[in-house]
Amino acid sequence: MTELKQIDMKNKKITLIDADSLLYYEMGKPTLEEAIAGIDARIDTMLRITNADSYAGFLTIGKCFRYRVAKSKPYKHNRKAGDKPIIWYALKEYLKQRWGFTWVNGLEADDCVSLYSYIIEESGTATSTICSPDKDVLKQVPGEHYNFQKDEWVTTSKEAGDVFLWVQTLMGDSTDGIPGIPGLGIKTAVKIIKNNDGNTSYAQDLLKIYIDKFGNSEGISKFTETFNLVYMLQTKEEVLKYTGKPLPDLLTIDVSPPEDESDSDWS
Repeated sequence: MTELKQIDMKNKKITLIDADSLLYYEMGKPTLEEAIAGIDARIDTMLRITNADSYAGFLTIGKCFRYRVAKSKPYKHNRKAGDKPIIWYALKEYLKQRWGFTWVNGLEADDCVSLYSYIIEESGTATSTICSPDKDVLKQVPGEHYNFQKDEWVTTSKEAGDVFLWVQTLMGDSTDGIPGIPGLGIKTAVKIIKNNDGNTSYAQDLLKIYIDKFGNSEGISKFTETFNLVYMLQTKEEVLKYTGKPLPDLLTIDVSPPEDESDSDWS
């Protein structure tokens, strides 16, 4: 088993793990021991295949800022509610205690790997690889990523990431219950984005489409809401804006439990 390595920003290769899916992939095992073995094997594979010098793993705990942003429909309203099996909670604690996986209040795990990837790259002293099966990370965040669900590499350019962001701004995201413009499919959305001639910004073009569909006031509101829901945060300033709290330094993330994991005031 790979031993825990402390993050050092002078290391050349830092692996960032979006760990939420790990729990779901392994919680169906017959025993906790088998599930833990599966978790360990997956993480070992990630660190080996990314040739990591060090790593940081992230979980989602509590509700993220998007629950406040969503006004048209509740964020993830289409997800089935229900109690998770006890093994899910046991694996979550195992990831915290054995592997040192952590979280940032108000953010989802995919936000964390995205943010720290940008920050590491901007530091100029290290490089990062994101390990995640999440389409928003794989298709919106520039870089070379490892999809540990499919055991495949995904390379995303900044240009491709921008196209994906604006396509989602038009379509919304049915996975997370984000409506977008009703009846507008991916083929039409991609065509609209690719027809941009560079004389106007994507934001201008898409805002006009929203206004044409919903009227001036509602169109501006819905466009802003959808963009804020599908956009993967990139900077510390954006974290402060959306959550009201500063982003912890990667070396000093507070792993104490959040004050209220239910975040009922955001519901």
